Amino acid sequence: MQLLASFEQFKQSTLSFGEGAGGRKVRLAILLSGRGSNMLALVEATKTGVLKDLAEVVVVFSNKPDAPGLAFAAEQGCPVASLPSQGRKREAFDAEAAALLQQYRPDVVVLAGYMRILSPAFIQPFAGRILNIHPADTHQHQGLHAYEWAFENQLSETKITVHLVDEGLDTGPILAQQTVDLRGADTLAEVERRGLAVEHELYARTLAWLITSKQYGLIDQK
Repeated sequence: MQLLASFEQFKQSTLSFGEGAGGRKVRLAILLSGRGSNMLALVEATKTGVLKDLAEVVVVFSNKPDAPGLAFAAEQGCPVASLPSQGRKREAFDAEAAALLQQYRPDVVVLAGYMRILSPAFIQPFAGRILNIHPADTHQHQGLHAYEWAFENQLSETKITVHLVDEGLDTGPILAQQTVDLRGADTLAEVERRGLAVEHELYARTLAWLITSKQYGLIDQK
């Protein structure tokens, strides 16, 4: 893993993980629209992995009430919430979703396959505290179908990126990246398998870094 945000850059962001928390766990709200494989990896990390004693999942939220990830989250003992977005205007839906999530008092909002472009109505209440994981270098490919892009262009490698969310499409400051070796990946399914394996590890480690760097001042390293 390459951490790309120095501690000074980190302090200049509006992230405030754990500040004034008196040692309590950082409260995570995880947002998804589908099966939630990244969500499950993060939940496991809070139980037995790198986020144990550092973070807890206070809600798993979806804009699709029938998203499989909600059922998987409930099986793991996580509180779940949903609000259907279909047919709703983006700003109105985002304002209602933000208000709902604020009831859970999250320190960090973690997008894990949340298939919506967020409007200012959602971003502003959580400014600087929203993270996303993107299956490409965001300087090279933004938006959907990143694994398809890598496969169709026969890339020998791609990069998984964790970044802060701003009001653009995958334009927020990059926090961490990790390379995925795609040599010999001759099907899209294999590209996705290799990428997801990196996603599931990188997201949790980046969150752990963000939380502990406030205390230890960890800076760029591989």
